[in-house]
Amino acid sequence: MKSKQPRKQRKERFSAPLHKLQKYVRAPLSKDLREEMKARSAQVKQGDTVKMMRGDHAGTEGEVQKVDLKRGTIHVAGVSVFRADGTEVPRSVQPSNVVITKMEMDDEERKKIFSR
Repeated sequence: MKSKQPRKQRKERFSAPLHKLQKYVRAPLSKDLREEMKARSAQVKQGDTVKMMRGDHAGTEGEVQKVDLKRGTIHVAGVSVFRADGTEVPRSVQPSNVVITKMEMDDEERKKIFSR
């Protein structure tokens, strides 16, 4: 970020292009993954297994079902809330509130990133 002003920082974040929005959807790795991958954090992708560390669902482990780059949130299986009419909907979670416990390594790009 170039500016110190919170107003300009928010504007830059919410009007950022797609390639910059992907950098905001990162989460820390678990201790064993840190040693294995030799990295502290990674981009959260659909199919990864994460553990909730904050909020009402702390301790819940589930698979990432959806990554919403526009809002900078993720949807985790098993983390949901009930609406007033009784329907159950997935709860959007900030990636900084989870820890990646298992990574989906099917993607060639992801393998390149961690082989550097």
